[in-house]
Amino acid sequence: MSTHTTTTPQNRSKVLHISLWVAQVLLAAMFIMAGFPKVVQPIEQLSQMLPWASEAPVALIRFIGISEILGGLGLILPALLRIKPQLTAWAAIGLVAVMIFAAIFHASRGEFSAIGMNVILALVAAFIAWGWFKKIPILPKA
Repeated sequence: MSTHTTTTPQNRSKVLHISLWVAQVLLAAMFIMAGFPKVVQPIEQLSQMLPWASEAPVALIRFIGISEILGGLGLILPALLRIKPQLTAWAAIGLVAVMIFAAIFHASRGEFSAIGMNVILALVAAFIAWGWFKKIPILPKA
């Protein structure tokens, strides 16, 4: 008697679907948690966590924070509510761009140790975009 199970396309699609949602929730949480302090904390306090914050224009710091929060929300809300769900994949692409710019910024400051995390987050975001755009598009509410 064999206990061999076959992997069907339906099972693979379900695993991918779950993987995409797990990646979305984790990435969204990371971006929202990273963006919130940049929006609400005084720059002096933020500079203790992020030394570059004391050297960057306040408007840029706030813009980065707002972009991170909106990107995080964009990873979840359109897909969850199934209202313009393709915006979830576009939010993921936007976060890939944010991570590319962050890596360039850190490289310009000689902060090469920070770039690894930028690459990881960009790859997770790219996985989300690929999954929802190419493999299993989310259908809008009927």
